[in-house]
Amino acid sequence: MRLFHFFRNTTDMNVGVAEYKTNDGAVLLDVRTAEEYRDGHIEGSVNIPLDRISSVENIVKDKSTPLYVHCLSGGRSGQAVSYLKQIGYTNVKNIGGISSYRGKVVK
Repeated sequence: MRLFHFFRNTTDMNVGVAEYKTNDGAVLLDVRTAEEYRDGHIEGSVNIPLDRISSVENIVKDKSTPLYVHCLSGGRSGQAVSYLKQIGYTNVKNIGGISSYRGKVVK
């Protein structure tokens, strides 16, 4: 059973959002689809779907900007974080999935 624990996302989305809120200039990046985002998102988050993640350079020009990346469960945000690091973003964190978020979402 321990093998399955290895694949489970243990990031606490709530801790990540709280950290984002205390980090001036940080960006909360939601990489879910536009439809998922419209169904409910965290106020102040920026939606760049994973399949359009390359457009991040048009929105967040300073590659040292703290980026807190999330999706529904943490999988797509993990892919996005890998890509962002490859293209030079230096302060990027996968905070997991909004499905475990206990705070308020807006539509």
